[in-house]
Amino acid sequence: MIESSYNEAVGRRLRSIRKQKGLSLQDVEANSKLEFKASVLGAYERGERSLSLPRMQRLASFYGVPVDQLLPPDERSSHASDRGVPTGGVSIDLSRLENDSSTDIVERFMRAIQIMRQDFNGRVLTIRSSDLRLLAGLLHQSEESIVDVLATLGVDRTI
Repeated sequence: MIESSYNEAVGRRLRSIRKQKGLSLQDVEANSKLEFKASVLGAYERGERSLSLPRMQRLASFYGVPVDQLLPPDERSSHASDRGVPTGGVSIDLSRLENDSSTDIVERFMRAIQIMRQDFNGRVLTIRSSDLRLLAGLLHQSEESIVDVLATLGVDRTI
């Protein structure tokens, strides 16, 4: 059944995030003040129970991740392309960032990418779609709003 396999895919994602946070099922139960019982969370992770949207939102908040991170990868990637978020990345004119003090966080993020990649060969930096997701998370915004912000600042050229 399709619903069963989808529940299993969501469950694998839930388990992965919980383990990345270094939490056992019992830790989640205790740290959530019994909101998420270990037995119920285990059933979600095994795909035996469906997770309601309000509960999914509370669980995402508990884990400190955006709700879409609880969805299986295929769902997240298809939604990103449906929203017009560039899949290849965005080219950033770094000189445009230097002239606007409201972009301090964005500029520091771009400089960090330059340092990590040791990419000091010019004034234009191409950031990947995964970088856009990270920047969106840092700024507590959606990916498409980050693309819109960059476009408003005149610093992007979608590739």
